[in-house]
Amino acid sequence: MKKVVLVAVSVSLGAVALAGCGGNGGSDDAFDGKSADTIAADAVKATRDAESVRIAGTARQPGGNEVGLDFHVDEQDRCKGTMTGQGAKADVLQVEQSVYVRGDEKFWQNSLKGKPGTDAVVKQVQGKWVQSEQGKSGMEGMCDKQAFLAAMDSDKSERKGMKKGDTTEVDGQPALILEKKQANGEKITMYVATEGKPYVLKTVTEGGDAPGEVVLSDFNKKVDARKPAADEVVDPKEITV
Repeated sequence: MKKVVLVAVSVSLGAVALAGCGGNGGSDDAFDGKSADTIAADAVKATRDAESVRIAGTARQPGGNEVGLDFHVDEQDRCKGTMTGQGAKADVLQVEQSVYVRGDEKFWQNSLKGKPGTDAVVKQVQGKWVQSEQGKSGMEGMCDKQAFLAAMDSDKSERKGMKKGDTTEVDGQPALILEKKQANGEKITMYVATEGKPYVLKTVTEGGDAPGEVVLSDFNKKVDARKPAADEVVDPKEITV
């Protein structure tokens, strides 16, 4: 095996929803009487227009596996994050045109799927950052802010026909709750900031095939992604079996 095949933990965060909504009664004063659908559309646009955002969440896949991620990404494709799933964990960095992945033993075992030389490869990459060129790592969607957010909003019908709920707080920030119940039994909820720009602060999906929760924060903050030290990096071309 001359190079490592990097396979990202498959993360499907779905669209939006939440249980246990509390608050003080459905005020939409911050939005000048706009409809729930208009507020949702404005919130998605504001979030996608932010220069950077931190996205943290969990989801249950149809097979029952729970996956998670916590990524801070920006418009320049800089990113720093962690993903988990199937008992594995991996850290990811993208700086300039290079992507670095540092996975635990389970991550590399899952990624290599028992191919010949797997044990020898895993031994060489343990505790190291494995470097790959942008577009060749299998992690591109994780570090592409616009693609990431577009995937969360791929089915725009999910944010149409929403109803205004209570006002509440998400990590100390006041938010208006927008809700929708799908025909298939899913409940979709979106939390929209009522102060400053109407960013999406939280989305949750209840029920259905892939329930999950996503929290968005650190809008427009600098992404602290730096190249690892040279002695902590492994070039896949130099891995031997």
